Amino acid sequence: MNRTGVFVCWCGSNIGAVVDVPRVAEAAAGFTGVVLATHYKYMCSEPGQDTIIQAVREHRLDRVVVASCSPRLHEGTFRKTLARAGLNPYMLEMANIREQCSWVHRQEKDKATEKAIDLVRRAVAKTGLASPLTAASIPVTRRALVIGGGIAGLQAALDIADAGHEVVLVERESTIGGKMAMLDKTFPTLDCSA
Repeated sequence: MNRTGVFVCWCGSNIGAVVDVPRVAEAAAGFTGVVLATHYKYMCSEPGQDTIIQAVREHRLDRVVVASCSPRLHEGTFRKTLARAGLNPYMLEMANIREQCSWVHRQEKDKATEKAIDLVRRAVAKTGLASPLTAASIPVTRRALVIGGGIAGLQAALDIADAGHEVVLVERESTIGGKMAMLDKTFPTLDCSA
């Protein structure tokens, strides 16, 4: 059985002025697999992160849902928090209740709250299907293939070579230069293009 913790952020008044945060946490407490649902003013702050770490350890959580701002802003923060708590950092799901609820439904507080509850419900369900991941790295051969010996291809090949990488340039014609090599004169100096 999953042991999910749900942490709802007020984000100061960004979320809390529109979404009924305690109501979202109360609803989340009843979702399948949720053993803890709580809220805090600024979940991304050090005390907020410490709340998550302590809860993971005390309640033996194996997955976490954070309902707050965009994952683009703080997903890395919360993944590091889970790692510090001894939990796989990929057992995190974020519900974006700031941009998707409070910011777009500022005049509809009840609807914003209901939508936030739905987003948290979906995040909890998604974590129920999650499995731990591990970070991997793949070796890269520092060599580039440039297809086309026109002006753009030549410049790309030169830039890559200047960066210290081997370049293989492939051109289907017998000469390089592309369309530029076919011009008699170039503007504005009327110099020979070849």
